[in-house]
Amino acid sequence: MDKQQILWEISEAVTNFDPAKAAELCATAIEMGVPPYEIIVNGMARGMDVVSGRYESGDYFLSELVMAGETMKAALEVVEPHLMEKGAKLRGTVVIGTVQGDLHDIGKHIFGNLLRGAGFRVVDLGYDVSPAAFADAVEKTKPNILGMSALITTTMTSMADTVAELKKRGLMAGVKVIIGGAAVDAAYAASIGADAAARDAVEGVTICKEWTK
Repeated sequence: MDKQQILWEISEAVTNFDPAKAAELCATAIEMGVPPYEIIVNGMARGMDVVSGRYESGDYFLSELVMAGETMKAALEVVEPHLMEKGAKLRGTVVIGTVQGDLHDIGKHIFGNLLRGAGFRVVDLGYDVSPAAFADAVEKTKPNILGMSALITTTMTSMADTVAELKKRGLMAGVKVIIGGAAVDAAYAASIGADAAARDAVEGVTICKEWTK
């Protein structure tokens, strides 16, 4: 079995809601020498993209989304110990969370794991996080970066509300703000006063690493 084949099979295990198979395939991929980032992005995440697309189109429901999420978590448990970059030093602190009204956290979870692997301290606030809760966390932990995720278009306004809350409390000067998720892009980031938007978790980590050189 070559690299492309096993990555495809990992994505299929996610779309078929098979956590045991996904974990087994990830272990095999690690033994083959496939980089952990590739296993996550080109294997697991591709499968999750298929599931998310079916959910958005109405072909899948919340139960299928949950099952896919559980499959992802089982696979991530295998890959996570191999994520840390050799010789990685603490780059800084990142507060992350999915915005108020949005319960999707798989993409945010992947982003957090990749950040940890790159040497960041991650404070994960979970999902359905209010603007006040984001601002409280920034005030308390004084992170280098705040990352917000939104999958549903109707929850994007909570990102703008969070930036406004940070400005109101005078917290924007010391923190960079990055947003991500299917619903956002660079133009939206600029319109609300965020510093960047990431198309996926890997690009998000690359941006965060640039900011903390």
